[in-house]
Amino acid sequence: MSQPQFESAITSLPLLARGKVRDIYAVDEDKLLIVTSDRLSAFDVILPNPIPRKGEVLTKTALFWFERLAHVLPNQLTGIAPEDVVTAAERDQVVGRALVVKRLKPLPVEAVVRGYIIGGGWKDYLATGQVCGHLLPAGLKQAAKLEQPLFTPSTKAELGTHDENIDFAQTSALLGAELAAQVRDVAIRLYSEARDYAATRGIIIADTKFEFGLDAAGTLHIIDEALTPDSSRFWPADSYAEGISPPSYDKQYVRDYLETLDWNKTAPGPHLPDEVVARTSAKYVEAYERLTGRSIDA
Repeated sequence: MSQPQFESAITSLPLLARGKVRDIYAVDEDKLLIVTSDRLSAFDVILPNPIPRKGEVLTKTALFWFERLAHVLPNQLTGIAPEDVVTAAERDQVVGRALVVKRLKPLPVEAVVRGYIIGGGWKDYLATGQVCGHLLPAGLKQAAKLEQPLFTPSTKAELGTHDENIDFAQTSALLGAELAAQVRDVAIRLYSEARDYAATRGIIIADTKFEFGLDAAGTLHIIDEALTPDSSRFWPADSYAEGISPPSYDKQYVRDYLETLDWNKTAPGPHLPDEVVARTSAKYVEAYERLTGRSIDA
């Protein structure tokens, strides 16, 4: 196992951007190298501690889903090994945590699909009885399963700012009616197929976020990541119950710890204790292994 990587330092390729988790480099006019670090963000603030194996888990989980859902929609993968686009001295920085992907035009909307009422959706429901324009039945309990998955999109926020929930009319205004409907329908299908598979592995996917991009021909692709513990809420089915926030495999464990601190949720983020780092790392690894049936070291 390699050392935790807070930030990549590849000098053989131009650095285009650093996000909350990923570092993006230009390979050429058609391809990008995306390196998934071990950074963790909470409440839109990057925390100072890297989480060992996090980047590896996110990369391997996304690859698992890209392969499993390829029949639904094309994805960003090129099939090129990341080790082949960097120097020999830089290969340790990309092994197991990087992808060479197509350069696509990202859509300015995050496609969130909710199968259960939790998190920000639960807060909106308590306040208004709605989530992103969807009127829900009265009397739902926290973490209740919804009759049908809901498409609840949001705008993409700049680093350090918060995403903003929008309704379908606003999505159509941003994307156009035809593309907005395609994004909605394919996001719900991707979520539904993943949810049904995960159920066979004892995992509930409560909600998830997809990002999409277009190629030069206007064909829609999945980009970024897919159905990872960072972009989804994974709950162990054997500990699920309505009326509570179920224990999860995502970074909710870190959020819960941070809620106990006297911290105003602005940068800089607090340093995490070693125990929190270790338990968070273990949760990421367990999520991958339980979901896929594979060892992280395979």
